[in-house]
Amino acid sequence: MSPFAAIPRLSFKQWLVAAAGLFLFVLVVGALVWRDDILRTALDPKVPYQTYDPPPAPDYGRREAWALFPENPDQWAPADVFFVHPTTYDGGRHWNAPIDEPRASLTMQRIMAPNYAGPFTRVGRVFAPRYRQASLYAYLTRRDDAQDARRFAYGDVREAFKWWRAHQDRGRPLILVGAGDQGGLLAERLLQEEVVTDPDLLKRLAGVYFIDAAAPAEPYGPGAPVPACAQREQVRCVVGWAQVTAGDPEGPKARLEHAMIWTPGGLLERLYDRPVLCVNPLLGAATTDEAPARLNLGAANATGLEWGTRPAFLTRQVSAQCKDGLLVVSRAKSPSLRPAGSWTDRKKSPPYNLFYADIEADAQARVAKMLNRRDFPQPAPPIEVSVEVGASPVHRVD
Repeated sequence: MSPFAAIPRLSFKQWLVAAAGLFLFVLVVGALVWRDDILRTALDPKVPYQTYDPPPAPDYGRREAWALFPENPDQWAPADVFFVHPTTYDGGRHWNAPIDEPRASLTMQRIMAPNYAGPFTRVGRVFAPRYRQASLYAYLTRRDDAQDARRFAYGDVREAFKWWRAHQDRGRPLILVGAGDQGGLLAERLLQEEVVTDPDLLKRLAGVYFIDAAAPAEPYGPGAPVPACAQREQVRCVVGWAQVTAGDPEGPKARLEHAMIWTPGGLLERLYDRPVLCVNPLLGAATTDEAPARLNLGAANATGLEWGTRPAFLTRQVSAQCKDGLLVVSRAKSPSLRPAGSWTDRKKSPPYNLFYADIEADAQARVAKMLNRRDFPQPAPPIEVSVEVGASPVHRVD
């Protein structure tokens, strides 16, 4: 008897169904294996940068050119904060986003502003320009076109800073902030070209923050005009770090894979194996000492909060330690402080800030030091209750 006699014969329709199932299985496996490449391709503008026509330039004399601008610019504040926001535009049509791109603007309003600019609302007036930012795609590829897009974005940030200098600078202490890899990259060049070269601005520089941004360590050595911060009560220094989660073996490689630095001629080149700047935000100092979770003043998920609203803090959420130039952070205890969202959302700055209260306290301490005060100066509280005073007769006394 044939050994194949027990195998049932399949009809043509059954063979067709089996083949279709196998084809679908192969498609699913292929989609999982090449998922990142497929999604990146969808974000590719598919036009060389040399022939790309960028969106119209912003006019920083108009309020709509600013994502954040003081409601009352004449109100007293201890300092001024110039904030360069992280990437909010995914890509697809543009290399550089229009400043009014709806989804990017909503991401800035709901996520990036409250989580990353929020810690500075009690430090001073916050100025955050809208700029023709390079797309997320430009930060996920090493193509020359992507480098052109990153460099182009700097021109807008520089013009916004010059406008602030000419029209809004009141001579107060200055805090410069760049959040995420794009915000940090642009703020770093702004620091070197517009602040370090200006004796008056350099004298008034309370501090610089590169929040979760990969920056080279070499320009911020002990003898630099603006070195890495060595202690919390220090001015004219940089607090900067790029963070990875403890226990993630692929984290360090992925974090620095597409990191780039400025060359003296304003071009970009890969970071490669250069030392990376790491100042621990829990300690306010460039050190490899571990900062335990008990020092974490407060993480926050401020997504969706109205601008200026202070979020509820979650204390003692994470420990942090600088290792090989990266800030290794323990997993947050609260589920609200863990990555979420779509594939592109996870490639951008997260919708929470693990060091919200720490950054706030750090910036206040440096401004207080610059103002030669022991405590941070607080503006007078607004009068919330008005009292009407009626007319009263006046009696003349001779």
